[in-house]
Amino acid sequence: MCMRLNPRGPTPSMTGMNDRHKDEKGDKKMDFRFTTDQIDIRKAVREWAEKEFTKEIALECDKNEQFPHEIHKMAAELGFIGIHFPEQYGGGGFGTLENCLYVEEICRVDSGLGAALLLPDFGSELILNNGTEEQKHKYLPKVASGEFISAGAFTEPEHGSDITKMDTTALKSGDEWEINGNKTLISNATIADFYTVLCQTDTEISPSYRGQSLIIVEKDADGLDITTFKDKLGCRAAPTGDLSFSNVRVPEENLVGELNKGFYQSLEFFNESRIEVASQGVGTAQGAFERAFNYAKERTAFGEPIITGFQAVSHKIADMAIKIESARLLTYKAAWLVDNGQTDPAISSMAKAHAGRVAVEVADEAIQTLGGAGYIAENEVERFYRDAKLIEIYEGTREIQKNTIVRSLIKKGVKS
Repeated sequence: MCMRLNPRGPTPSMTGMNDRHKDEKGDKKMDFRFTTDQIDIRKAVREWAEKEFTKEIALECDKNEQFPHEIHKMAAELGFIGIHFPEQYGGGGFGTLENCLYVEEICRVDSGLGAALLLPDFGSELILNNGTEEQKHKYLPKVASGEFISAGAFTEPEHGSDITKMDTTALKSGDEWEINGNKTLISNATIADFYTVLCQTDTEISPSYRGQSLIIVEKDADGLDITTFKDKLGCRAAPTGDLSFSNVRVPEENLVGELNKGFYQSLEFFNESRIEVASQGVGTAQGAFERAFNYAKERTAFGEPIITGFQAVSHKIADMAIKIESARLLTYKAAWLVDNGQTDPAISSMAKAHAGRVAVEVADEAIQTLGGAGYIAENEVERFYRDAKLIEIYEGTREIQKNTIVRSLIKKGVKS
């Protein structure tokens, strides 16, 4: 199904919040069914990805560490990029859950191409949530149309996942910001048209995170040097690199949102983006599972399929299915909370940490199920295995997610 997505009206994402799912007293009921729009989106993405994500393209992009530009353009034309942007900014007008369905399906069909195609709008939500109308109209429609690719620049060589400290500074010089510093491990570094950069704009304040701001830097800015990483373990179709700022000057209107509020704006963004990464984990796990399941049904030993003839294999399949479904439900809940104005940082972190671990474990067992065949690139599960590991690392490591979860538990107590 190749179609341009358009919403039929407001969609609160999970049907449990619709009026038709209330009981006689008017209390809202729990309902795990998708809306018609969500069913259509899932079907459209699945059919498109299964048609366009050929094994040959996937292997070529992985081998050559090549971003799939043509497929990215197709995804944008069909309305998949920026599906969660409002229509006035070129998006589909849908929510976080619909975006999760898109990510899950593309990563299910191919983990490498899926990783590349979930990232072209990365960081643009910072502008959507905090930017001026001029910034939104300048950047967001071009991201949604596929003309632009965005990037968020947070990680620094000396601080890793700890964004409370920034060595990259942005200081006022007349009516401009002058930026100096370095960012590392930046997704889309070499293909982005602009970067939303977290900088220290107040170097005297304590604690320092109270003096951070987000500033837009375009790729052709003087003094910006971009380098790429080669020979990554996985997600090789999604380029990663370093950014070096040497007296980079940008207009003062490139400030995103309020001055010295960048840390808080970034945390809000991560609460949503980690759910997207959790969807990557669910899709990657599902794709690895399906390949193992189909192999186990077809591979025979001692006269019968190994899925029924060997309990060790059948139990692997069952365990994989259990893990995937638990990760999926947790991810959907996190998305539902965001779409209904109840964002919970702990749930977002739980979804990301759990789905990432599930992706790694399921991909590992998928290789074990295929045995020696699983070690061969042609059979794909070895790529799913390599791609899965990054999910536990970027957007905050598994350990960082656990820190967030524990802080929330301490604050709330044992109540669920």
